Amino acid sequence: MADYIVRATAANAQIRAFAATTREMVETARAHHNTSPVVTAALGRLLTAGSMMGSMLKGEKDLLTLQVHGSGPMKGMTVTADAHANVKGYANVPQVILPANDKGKLDVAGAVGIGFMNVIKDLGLKEPYIGQTVLQTSEIAEDLTYYFATSEQVPSSVGLGVLMEKDNTVKQAGGFIIQLMPFADEEVIAQLEENLSKVNSVTALLDAGNTPEQILDILLGNLGVEIVDTISTQFYCNCTKERVTKAIVSIGKKDIQEMIQDNKPIEVNCHFCNTQYTFSVDELKEILKQARG
Repeated sequence: MADYIVRATAANAQIRAFAATTREMVETARAHHNTSPVVTAALGRLLTAGSMMGSMLKGEKDLLTLQVHGSGPMKGMTVTADAHANVKGYANVPQVILPANDKGKLDVAGAVGIGFMNVIKDLGLKEPYIGQTVLQTSEIAEDLTYYFATSEQVPSSVGLGVLMEKDNTVKQAGGFIIQLMPFADEEVIAQLEENLSKVNSVTALLDAGNTPEQILDILLGNLGVEIVDTISTQFYCNCTKERVTKAIVSIGKKDIQEMIQDNKPIEVNCHFCNTQYTFSVDELKEILKQARG
């Protein structure tokens, strides 16, 4: 089943909610970057969050970037999403091997380490909006819960999960974001808190076969949940050889001339999807004609 996000409201629009299933997206990222299980889990959580947060963007060309910088062996990761919930991302160090944490789970917090998260929204204005928060647990979901509360002043609950198969492919991935509107009354808040306290983990919900719609029903069913719409989401990188050519043009004639003098083809790697683009010496000579300075 293809990945998708469900958007919903509950309690007469006092709550807005998102839930996603993202197994294919996270498996695509794992395959592209050859990530170890703990890195797959960390990057998968951030990609899932990015897809739902991207779907919150209003403008057709708006872009969201999530950057995690940490002291752990993974060194950090970056995810970018657009308003159509297309996401791409990478970990700085894709291969990290760590023992399980004290709960017997993949040690995402250990891989990420102590650090901070940037949330960058490019809304077509002169300057992008940048929110920065210190990582609270380095487990990603709790860090985003803290970000929403402090930077956007929106009380939220974020749940994210990635479950791996024994052969290190992705078995399940998904998550939810539930947000309280400013006019939410005390009874609704209390009921939501009670509902959330009964949920063990996102991966347990997904592994039990629950769809995003069913997850929202478990979390919000007694608060009158209403599905607003469903959006497909995917790992998608918009890099092309043409775009990479433009990037080479921009470095200037002197550097391109030096590449040509080496008399060897060059390889350019896309960080986001790990695609290699090769340019022959003849291609570099053509690029030189387009370059300035």
